[in-house]
Amino acid sequence: MNAKLSVLDLVIYPEGRTIADAFHASRDLARHVEKLGYTRYWMAEHHNLEGIASAATSILIGYIAENTKSLRVGSGGIMLPNHSPLVIAEQFGTLATLYPGRIDLGLGRAPGTDQMTMRALRRDSGANGDDFAELIAELSYYFEKAGPGQKLKAIPGEGVDVPLYILGSSLYSAHLAARLGRPYAFAGHFAPQMMLEAFALYQREFRPSAVLQKPYNMVGVAVVAAPTDEEAEFLATSLYIRFLSLIRGTLRRSQPPVKSMDGLWSQQEEDAVKSMMKTVVIGGPDKVKKGLLALQKSTGADEFIITSDLYEQDHRLRSYSLIAESWGAGTQ
Repeated sequence: MNAKLSVLDLVIYPEGRTIADAFHASRDLARHVEKLGYTRYWMAEHHNLEGIASAATSILIGYIAENTKSLRVGSGGIMLPNHSPLVIAEQFGTLATLYPGRIDLGLGRAPGTDQMTMRALRRDSGANGDDFAELIAELSYYFEKAGPGQKLKAIPGEGVDVPLYILGSSLYSAHLAARLGRPYAFAGHFAPQMMLEAFALYQREFRPSAVLQKPYNMVGVAVVAAPTDEEAEFLATSLYIRFLSLIRGTLRRSQPPVKSMDGLWSQQEEDAVKSMMKTVVIGGPDKVKKGLLALQKSTGADEFIITSDLYEQDHRLRSYSLIAESWGAGTQ
């Protein structure tokens, strides 16, 4: 059976566009993929990253939920060590009360930014993500039905059904998701190196829980779909340029695609970028379907969380349409 299709939106504002443009583009994309039959629409928490406008993730989730009808909307993810679990319980309890049965809470432990910004976010806290499991336990407690005499409650949040998902790009997250019996989403779209090992570990160590009886694999993957393989390769150069700026430590907004990357990167830089992007699927409909089938076979994916952050919004919308048409999103 084909894996479900979902969206990971980084809320990008490319060169020449504004942050307001990015928010409106996300709204339009969410409406578009809802019609195509995609399962869920997640946004990632990032801070102080040029070209990415998803810092206030909870607010954006409400904006997308308000502008769609049935699509599940959530975080991919909230970086929990950046926040008080009580505040996150209140925020997502509010969202799930406003949009019942539609809100997901994906959780990660990375800062979602650089070290300087992390210190600004976490202020006096010495936490570096090592207490992630304890933070999740505290968060889960606030969503449970309050016991007699319980003095501290998340209002709203207490007794509200908000599904939790564990996100990661390491073996640590795989161990934790397996131990907690939660769905596991791996960030294969930018850190694929340990992906297969992580999913194997998750499958092997999974413990059934009250919320999940068997493992559920969610694979983050970048896809560039176009009518032809040649056009897709051309559009993908925008991704190459952005990853190149990332490894150079000078992250730039998304740039227009170029005819050739020759002269723009060294051989070492090309190898580094392609290592980070080795799971990316680029091509026309046939090549995209073959690429996703191969990835499903190697990972056991139950669901793909797809990012297709192309420079032009029209190309982005078209890419998600072609992915759905080739894969059959609306028939799942």
